[in-house]
Amino acid sequence: MRLEIDTSAPVLVTGATGFLAGWVVKQLVDAGATVHATVRNPEDDSKCGHLKTLSNTSKGKIELFKADLLDDGSYAEAMKNCRVVIHTASPFITNYNDAQKDLIEPAVRGTKNVLNTACSTSSVERVVLTSSCAAICGDTIDCQDAPGGILTEDIWNTTSSASHQAYSFSKVSAEKAAWEIAEAQDKWRLVVINPGFIIGPSLSGKSTSATHDLIGGMGDGRMKSGVPAIQIGTVDVRDVADAHIRGAFLDHANGRHIIFKDIVSFLDLALMLSDKFDSSYSLPKKELPKWLVWLIGPLVDKTFSRRMISRNFGHQWRADNSKSITALGMSYTSLQSSMEEMFQQMIDQKQF
Repeated sequence: MRLEIDTSAPVLVTGATGFLAGWVVKQLVDAGATVHATVRNPEDDSKCGHLKTLSNTSKGKIELFKADLLDDGSYAEAMKNCRVVIHTASPFITNYNDAQKDLIEPAVRGTKNVLNTACSTSSVERVVLTSSCAAICGDTIDCQDAPGGILTEDIWNTTSSASHQAYSFSKVSAEKAAWEIAEAQDKWRLVVINPGFIIGPSLSGKSTSATHDLIGGMGDGRMKSGVPAIQIGTVDVRDVADAHIRGAFLDHANGRHIIFKDIVSFLDLALMLSDKFDSSYSLPKKELPKWLVWLIGPLVDKTFSRRMISRNFGHQWRADNSKSITALGMSYTSLQSSMEEMFQQMIDQKQF
């Protein structure tokens, strides 16, 4: 499937300092595109330094713009003359005080902010939204209610709320808001990318994402007694970036796209590290018993509510990623090589 990246107009990438967004930006500028990259503070080299370096060493160019999800209209300047908008900016955190304020409001209001600006920007022809498999399925047990027990792009998460699986609720709420805006106009097309659990190396140095916190727990001994018995479709961050770019520039790209390489458990991910790192690190070797997590989980991590544990631990997660291959032409990176690269980078950066 031939992919031609249009470099004649700038491409807007929101949340450009993020784990995923950095790779989207890199793939665009490596192809010679000009990227309008929005960040909270363009002067903060601790967050933006890698983007400035990338701009100086690539075929394309990165221009930084200040914008904020909760500042209405703040994306207007960055969006000028852009035909493609790639909206990746959204909180992915597990340590929060107020789900509505810290997760849901920034995700939903930020999406409305960016897409409403697209409606008033004459140059915009396509918007690519980073959603999630969490917008399709809130809890692993929900797969049982899907036709044939397999999740597809036709299914929506109906079980999450502000008090249960708040991150998943933020993703489904933001995506629904995006479709509502998209379907009320005919100027630009919305393409949605729904990745599973994203792993792989970071472009920005030390990352504070929830993904890195989980993998860090495998390396620093926090999980040496075992990992949660959870399955999820998992994918390399560079593949997810590629999916966004294919969604942006393939003429026929449309609708939602489930993105993952393989369905694995957290234990499977830990065991992928065994051959290379087992002698030096206390890597997990087993899954924690559900009864033990049931007893102590809520005391250790507020996201491990008893409802969350009962609806996710020990259940099978099943989904169909075939549309990503047939419609976007995706091919996927080995999860083992992705895990090894990510873990080695975290070692080199002394993250554990």
